[in-house]
Amino acid sequence: MAGGTTLRIAWRNLWRNRRRTGLALAAIGLSVTLVLAYDAILRAYGDWMVETITGPMVGHVQVHTPGWRTDRAMDRTLEDVSRTVDAIRRDPAVADASARVYAPALAALGDEGFGVVVLGLDAGVESRPMRLLSGATVAPAGRRVLVGRALAELIGIRAGDEIAIVGQGADGSLANDLYTVAALLDTSVDLVNREAVVMDLAEAQALFAMPDAAHEIVVHARDARQVPALLGRLAGSPRLAGAETLDWQALAPELVSLVSLVRVAGFVTLVLVFLAAAAGVANTMLMSTFERTHELGMLLALGVSPARIVRLVLAESVALGLVGALAGAVAGLTLVAITHRTGIDYAALTGTGPSAISFAGLRWSMVFYPRLDMADVLAAVAAVLVTAIAASAWPAARAARLEPADALRD
Repeated sequence: MAGGTTLRIAWRNLWRNRRRTGLALAAIGLSVTLVLAYDAILRAYGDWMVETITGPMVGHVQVHTPGWRTDRAMDRTLEDVSRTVDAIRRDPAVADASARVYAPALAALGDEGFGVVVLGLDAGVESRPMRLLSGATVAPAGRRVLVGRALAELIGIRAGDEIAIVGQGADGSLANDLYTVAALLDTSVDLVNREAVVMDLAEAQALFAMPDAAHEIVVHARDARQVPALLGRLAGSPRLAGAETLDWQALAPELVSLVSLVRVAGFVTLVLVFLAAAAGVANTMLMSTFERTHELGMLLALGVSPARIVRLVLAESVALGLVGALAGAVAGLTLVAITHRTGIDYAALTGTGPSAISFAGLRWSMVFYPRLDMADVLAAVAAVLVTAIAASAWPAARAARLEPADALRD
């Protein structure tokens, strides 16, 4: 019984009972479709979490002077930051990099002062999509600053007002000046909305006596999967010798567990594929071998070896699993392609609830864009095939152990 003949016979045997085979294929295909759709949502959810964590504020990698993250001292600065940032940007894995200044200060509108954090940044970089100022209509420049909306409402600041900023320079000198509020800022970072006065990096450096210095360099990678290698290169760079270089997982460990939870959910989903495929294949093949007991006994009586009987049953199982898995993969990919273009808005689906939620100091959008990697599709198909082979082991073993005389009497 050659390989080609075995496959033809296996395919013919599957369709002896069209209804049963059709139901098995539908069950396998539907399970693969649902698993791929769910996997696409989980992958989008994971991407969305990483992008929300790293995009506006944290970045994929941060560089500081050792100790600054602990005490936030004004004099713990990185020097010669313009050249350092230029050197970092030359790395092919870097999408963008920028320096930031953080300075505690008092902001006064009239006679009353309020504690704020002056955030000096590169408006050109920070205005790009998914960055801190991506939603701002006006960029800070010169003596024009942006004020977090929640802070502005607390103080009573409106666009066009003039405020006084008073603080201490990195050299211990008094830092004070007047600034015009260009606009109110509403970002995805609660800290910025509640406490920040955002100004241009050069202006902040001049105000706080920090020529070409900064407290932090934020680096965004082109691909989050390149971050470990990028971190190693930056940490080993002579220009960053002595600096503290950390990736986003070290900077936000409490959020890493959320991303890990998504991966666990994906694994659980794959297990469900195994169970669904196993049930469909095992039922179909067991019923098929019971119905063909007389035929299998005749083959054994004619000299067909038990091993060839086993191969025939396995071929039927593989054909059943493969066709069902491929049909489910096509349906799943089509569904994901459609939803990837339109996105899934959970708030719109439920008809209630906010368009964004706040958690861990970040504002999280409720819109997801499902996507799949080819590895997800291959894993689902492979899971079905492996399960099909495993599920056919009992029917195949039963068929191989048949006694020809007894089988012919059935």
